[in-house]
Amino acid sequence: MTPHEKKSGKRVEPADGGWTDAEKAAMKERAAEVRKAASRGSGKQKAAADAQDVLDVIATMSQPDREIAERIHAIVTTEAPHLAPRLWYGMPAYALKGKVLCFYLSAEKEKERYGTLGFNAVATLDDGTMWPTSFALTAMTDQHAALITKLIKKAAARP
Repeated sequence: MTPHEKKSGKRVEPADGGWTDAEKAAMKERAAEVRKAASRGSGKQKAAADAQDVLDVIATMSQPDREIAERIHAIVTTEAPHLAPRLWYGMPAYALKGKVLCFYLSAEKEKERYGTLGFNAVATLDDGTMWPTSFALTAMTDQHAALITKLIKKAAARP
């Protein structure tokens, strides 16, 4: 650790409030994804390549992240086939009309004790004036899969 950094838990934050090395790496990864997507053009070939990227990333995950991500992928592609699988900051994500609706962050990549299924503002999960937009997962049970199925159906409902 350099004198310009302070340690807080597992995360190392620059003392000046700037970007951490992990945040810089994530931004570089996202920029590479955007360049790759642009070079693919559009249409069915791009969609197939984006979906394969998601499957390739899931295949490299350690357990239990891999099992969780595989089940989320299966749920999304079955229950909301109109969502487009793609990578987002190196993690599996599913987009609606070009905007990421939901994503899975692996515990291993995030160096956390749990993975996260998250939903962005495009998701139609509204429930009054307050609702959850992310869920911690350490394992995938049938009960979790049923709840995720319900959330995906609601989040991806077409207006």
